[in-house]
Amino acid sequence: MSLDSDSFSPLPKATKAEGINRSSTTWRQDACKRFRLNPLAMGGLIILSLIIIFAIMGPSLSHFDYRSNDLQLTLLPPNWVHPFGTDELGRDIMTRTMYGARISLLIGFGSVLINLTIGIFYGGISGYLGGRIDNLMQRLIDIIFSIPDLLYVILLMVTLGAGLQNIFIVLGIVNWVPMARIVRGQILALREQDFVLAARALGASTSRILMKHLVPNSIGQIIVIATLQIPAAIFMESFLSFIGLGVQAPLVSLGYMVSEGRVDIPSYPFVLFFPAIIIAILMLAFNFMGDGLRDAFDPKMRK
Repeated sequence: MSLDSDSFSPLPKATKAEGINRSSTTWRQDACKRFRLNPLAMGGLIILSLIIIFAIMGPSLSHFDYRSNDLQLTLLPPNWVHPFGTDELGRDIMTRTMYGARISLLIGFGSVLINLTIGIFYGGISGYLGGRIDNLMQRLIDIIFSIPDLLYVILLMVTLGAGLQNIFIVLGIVNWVPMARIVRGQILALREQDFVLAARALGASTSRILMKHLVPNSIGQIIVIATLQIPAAIFMESFLSFIGLGVQAPLVSLGYMVSEGRVDIPSYPFVLFFPAIIIAILMLAFNFMGDGLRDAFDPKMRK
């Protein structure tokens, strides 16, 4: 069979079948996008932002002082002048709730900052060095973890005494164990990676490898645990204030207000209702954000 020019025809113009359909994104941008697509996480972020604004900006717009009392205005129900009502000393509950939320959030964020510092340092050294040092450090964590945190907190608060500064110290030195375990696990998984071996070959010190390479690559899990520890710290502070070991007058926190309002529940439930509902909303907001961050930083959730 002979072939001639009529047996051949030019191919159609090549199409861009393997072109990039969307612009590349970094790991951080991809995590932020997945977080924004989570309605519960975004709802928690918005609610938390509103409460923070309520706590920071609200007292400057209020006409009342959270410490001043007026015995002629005791236990007034919510009205236009006092939207949350007044307590047994005639103090405006909404103003006190603003200050209480400020103190509770300050304790939550401050104690978690201490947890981060201790947990990253301890867990990072334990995971990176390994061997006998890791075993010894983990046995210490097992001993601490075997005793309930609540018992530690109560014993330390009784020893140090009630007060805002002591609450920071106690919550900071008690709740670092989960953070240390998470950081250790992440460091163990990363320390044999090629980029760590390259850093060692270039003569990088242990501290530089930890702080410049290993900890930044573990930041996703660290942020998730920190977000979930903040509501735990707020709840613990509320419990301590409720039993009289937390914030002391003239300072006020949400837990302290709940402790004051519990005696008025039968006749004046609004005294307890507003600080308690703020605590509940904070718990939900932080937990929704924590779940959203966990999904956002999980590479298995990437589509």
